Amino acid sequence: MARNAALPLACYTVLDLTRARAGPTCVRQLVDWGARAIKIEMPGGRSGDGMGGNRHGFDFQNLHRGKQAITLNLRDPEGVAIFKRLAGGADVVVENYRPDVKRRLGIDYESLRTINPRLIYGSISGFGQSGPYRDRPGVDQIAQGMGGLMSITGLPGQGPVRVGIPIADLCSGILLAQGILVALIERESTGRGQWVHTSLLEAMLSMLDFQASRWLMSGEVPPQAGNNHPTGIPTGVFETRDGHINIAAAGDELYERLCRAIERPDLRTDPRFATAKARSANRDVLMETLMPVTRQKDSATWIRLLNEAGVPCGPIYRVDEAFADPQVKHLEMAQPVHSPALGDLTILGHPVSHGERRLPIRGPAPELGQDNEEILTGLGYTKDQIPDFTHRGVI
Repeated sequence: MARNAALPLACYTVLDLTRARAGPTCVRQLVDWGARAIKIEMPGGRSGDGMGGNRHGFDFQNLHRGKQAITLNLRDPEGVAIFKRLAGGADVVVENYRPDVKRRLGIDYESLRTINPRLIYGSISGFGQSGPYRDRPGVDQIAQGMGGLMSITGLPGQGPVRVGIPIADLCSGILLAQGILVALIERESTGRGQWVHTSLLEAMLSMLDFQASRWLMSGEVPPQAGNNHPTGIPTGVFETRDGHINIAAAGDELYERLCRAIERPDLRTDPRFATAKARSANRDVLMETLMPVTRQKDSATWIRLLNEAGVPCGPIYRVDEAFADPQVKHLEMAQPVHSPALGDLTILGHPVSHGERRLPIRGPAPELGQDNEEILTGLGYTKDQIPDFTHRGVI
């Protein structure tokens, strides 16, 4: 994958030891911002990447786009030696092994920092690099449960409900990428690398945000609130003549605008709803009062009227409908990429723009070991050595 010097991270090289989703999500952020990433995989013709699915499937192509790829047997001393030579010239290593595995392989931070003191070493685990659960296998579903998210998701009394995306994986990956960027900035002044790490559990707790603060500061255990906002009332899902919409009218000013827009000024002065505290205490009654009103018009009409009145209101889309929306099309979140193996594809774009510039998708996901020769010869190995490495299972 050619470097694009115009991209902000074009000067950095990342070694990607990750699998599943959390680690690849981290590396994807760095790749989209221009870093050269080398995906390191075991030799042997694996068709997929565990939870990343089939190599030519939609999930793998989205997670691993824009990388180079090399095969290395890290259970073989020669494979480890090649990896360490790579690490000597890299800026970042990202891995999501359990804490004991990387030490057993001899590719942990302490081992690599002696080779490259400027190396940033990023780790994601299920539960953290220390503590009583450090060696447990951790996946998104477990983190959603242990982090408290499933207890506040779903309808009241429904029982635990998982979120419809692997949110612990995604958030931990994004947070680790953020930590790596901070470490790269710090390296500019110190000249030294460092070990940056997070976990699915830490990320999940962090994402609880105000729900965590409700417990930590107020001693209140947040309950399930369904489609209604747990504290900002009235905010939630409302039925219309032809479907459902979201309305967000928390706070006195927005609530007053809502009452005017739906032509129910009496609800603004009704003592049951006149203050935020009163609306919170009488949330169910307020929602039951508003619902017959919203059923009187179709969704498109309410979306137009309420937005014109300055009340946040929007449709509730299926995924296909979301990508058909004119604003989503304008944002260019669906991006084209050409794969030599699969032809022309459309995958999810990067959500951050730099000024007027939308970051391009730099290329498809790589084939297994597709860059073995280029990377190994770049390290000083000869083309004659590569078939021997392959024959002996080193690459």
